[in-house]
Amino acid sequence: MAGEGTVRITRAALGAMLAYARREPALECCGLLAGRDGVISVVLEARNALASASAYEIAPGELFALFRRMRAEGLAHLGIYHSHPRGDNVSSPRDIEQAWYPDAAYFIVSPLKDAVAPVRAFTIRDGVSKELQVEVV
Repeated sequence: MAGEGTVRITRAALGAMLAYARREPALECCGLLAGRDGVISVVLEARNALASASAYEIAPGELFALFRRMRAEGLAHLGIYHSHPRGDNVSSPRDIEQAWYPDAAYFIVSPLKDAVAPVRAFTIRDGVSKELQVEVV
């Protein structure tokens, strides 16, 4: 992350997240975010093992494969993303409860074409969600 309260991401990575969320707008999409030097530049799509409109989970085997890929490509794990097909893209109680990576940025994407802020990011630590400023680089 660039500084306290800011997360840096490339325009291409931002676009890839939005495109994935809009491909199947009725289900939560999910995946990992990676990059170098604190800039998210790689979107690693994952399958939502729950196939749900209100929850997501990456199956353990797929999660391990994604982390192996990051390691093999010399990428740092910088974030996690998922979509909220309906409603506001803010951290839900479930999102906060299942935030296992305190140093990662949690991106929440809205597939709705008229969303005011289609991509938002948060830090989630010790049960507290704080919105981050998203800096496109």
